[in-house]
Amino acid sequence: MLKARILTSLVLIPLFLAALFYLPEVYWALLMLVIITIGAWEWTSMNRLGGGQLYPAVTFVIGLLAVAVTDTSYVFIQQHLLFWGLLASAIFWTFFVPIWLSGRFRIRNQMGMAVIGWVILIPTWLAFVSLHRIKPGLLLALMVAVWIADSAAYFAGKRFGRHKLAPQISPGKTWEGVLGAWLAVSIYGLILCSALGITPWIILGLWGITVLSIMGDLLESLVKRHAEVKDSGRLLPGHGGVLDRIDGLTSSLPLAAFFIYFPLYYHYAYPLWASVSQ
Repeated sequence: MLKARILTSLVLIPLFLAALFYLPEVYWALLMLVIITIGAWEWTSMNRLGGGQLYPAVTFVIGLLAVAVTDTSYVFIQQHLLFWGLLASAIFWTFFVPIWLSGRFRIRNQMGMAVIGWVILIPTWLAFVSLHRIKPGLLLALMVAVWIADSAAYFAGKRFGRHKLAPQISPGKTWEGVLGAWLAVSIYGLILCSALGITPWIILGLWGITVLSIMGDLLESLVKRHAEVKDSGRLLPGHGGVLDRIDGLTSSLPLAAFFIYFPLYYHYAYPLWASVSQ
């Protein structure tokens, strides 16, 4: 298993980096859309959603329509999808997911799980595309933070873990692992600050990303536990499925994009609030 995991990583990482830095924006968006569509197919399988391949097909079409909009008269479609998609993700992960994780309740309504899948997956795709548009290096830095947090949490938990974080959801996760993740991303943040000459306050943001990535991991673990499956899929040898690899990104990247684009929400909401207050 470990050998397969390492070999898969050795193949995927160079391919991913090449795509990240050399693919034109539209092809990057399409590549990420394919990955998200595979995630939608895994979500369909795990939650036994009806309609066969209709759900991932609809997911793909939503993204494809957004990518296909090139006429400036219709560019508002992309803007609204980004605006409302990131906002929905922020509300979902900030308010709904903590309640879901604490209650560990099972949502049996298929339409409800379908909507939740879209709230998880489509904003993740929007984050991949919008952060890449700002700067590929920014997207990579955020993803590396999530990967470092995940690895540090695993090894710290393995070595020092005593106090379970959420034993009824994911028995292997511990509070010591969380502290190890925070320590690792703090060191990573200090390296970034030193290398790029940016403010150390970025470390607070990395701590937030760490918490969000753990929430994403826990949520997928809860869904898999309800579905009685070990992995979301078998596409990646040693890694499971696509959702197994991007679970920490589904919660952290959309929220990071939301805060980067937050001035847009202020400029949109302020005129509305001013008109109401008058």
